[in-house]
Amino acid sequence: MAGSGARRRGGRSGGILAPTPHRRAGGGPAIERLIDAFYNRVEADDLLGPLFPGGVTAEHRDHVTRWWIEVFGGPADYSTRLGGYERMLSHHRDLAITAEQRFRFASLMSRAADDAHLPGDAEFRAALVGYLEWGTRLAMNNSQPGAEVVARAPVPHWGWGVAPPYQP
Repeated sequence: MAGSGARRRGGRSGGILAPTPHRRAGGGPAIERLIDAFYNRVEADDLLGPLFPGGVTAEHRDHVTRWWIEVFGGPADYSTRLGGYERMLSHHRDLAITAEQRFRFASLMSRAADDAHLPGDAEFRAALVGYLEWGTRLAMNNSQPGAEVVARAPVPHWGWGVAPPYQP
């Protein structure tokens, strides 16, 4: 069942297992389009662009794509190949992300979902924005110099929250 793409906990809607957000998005290729569209926006952004002098590398895009695939219920490549939560945490420590940068990140990612032609239904977008809010706030808090952080944790597995996709 781990590779089936079906939500394992509480993912029933109308008696049918709801797909993971990863599957609902369109799988790995859709998440890759999302991350590319996002970083294309970042590179042109006056607030976030300077964080990536010379542009966002293909390797960075690949690593973030793997993170999002795993978070949304796809293969756990980020954990098995790249070091999981601890590695992601290490990339954000002491960056001192501001509230304005956090909000811009979330806003650009939401717009990138449109650019990448991800599903526009309310349930999928609620899951996406829910993760964006949670993840960017956690990253902002963890990025503050001297922050007390949870040093070890699993990669989060995001789901549908209280509104899984309707299944007629």
